[in-house]
Amino acid sequence: MANEEIHLVTASQQGDVEAFNQLVRLYEVRVYNLCYRMLGDTDAAADVTQDSFISAYRNLHRFRGGVFRAWLFRIATNACYDVLRVRKRRPSIPFSAFAGPDDDGPAFDRPDEAEAPDEVALRHELAAAIEAGLEQLPADQRIVVILSDIQGLAYDEIAQVTESNLGTVKSRLSRGRARLRAILRAGELLPPQFRHDSG
Repeated sequence: MANEEIHLVTASQQGDVEAFNQLVRLYEVRVYNLCYRMLGDTDAAADVTQDSFISAYRNLHRFRGGVFRAWLFRIATNACYDVLRVRKRRPSIPFSAFAGPDDDGPAFDRPDEAEAPDEVALRHELAAAIEAGLEQLPADQRIVVILSDIQGLAYDEIAQVTESNLGTVKSRLSRGRARLRAILRAGELLPPQFRHDSG
C-alpha cells in the first residue's frame, strides 16, 4: 500500500471516520464497477457497494496488513456472490442494458475529446457486447476476468480476493477469456467490425 493509504487505514482502524470516508472516495467507483459487472444491475450494484463499505468499516479491526484493495474487493465479491445465490433460488432480475456515461450505470473509459462520434458509438457498442458476454460467464470465471482485464489486478491480488491459489486463478481466467471470446464470436453481440469473419 502507498504510504498515504496505510495512514488512512491506520487512522480508520483508530476510529477516524473522515479517514475512512477518504478510503471510500478512493475506491467507491472501482468497487461499484466490480459489483455492476458481477450483477449486471445498477440498483443491486449500488446496494452491494454501500453494504460492502459498511461491512469493511465494521471489520477494519480484522485487516492485518497486506493489500487493502484486495481485502476490500474480497468483501465486495463475497457480497455479490450472496446476491447471485439468492437470484439463483429466486431469479427475477434480467441483465440490464448497457448504460452510458450519462446514465446511472458505469461506462468503460470516458471518450477522448478528439474521438469521432462514430468511434464513440462503436466503443459503446463493443462495451455493451462485453457487458452482456460477461453476464453469461459462470460467476467464478466472471470475477477473475473482471478483476484481471477490467480492474487490472495482478494474479496474486486476484488470488487474495477470490481466496484461491494462483493455479486456480490462472485456470479460471483462461477458461473465462476463452468462453467470453466464444460467446462474442458465436452470437450477434460483437459488432461486425470486431468479428474475424467480417470483410
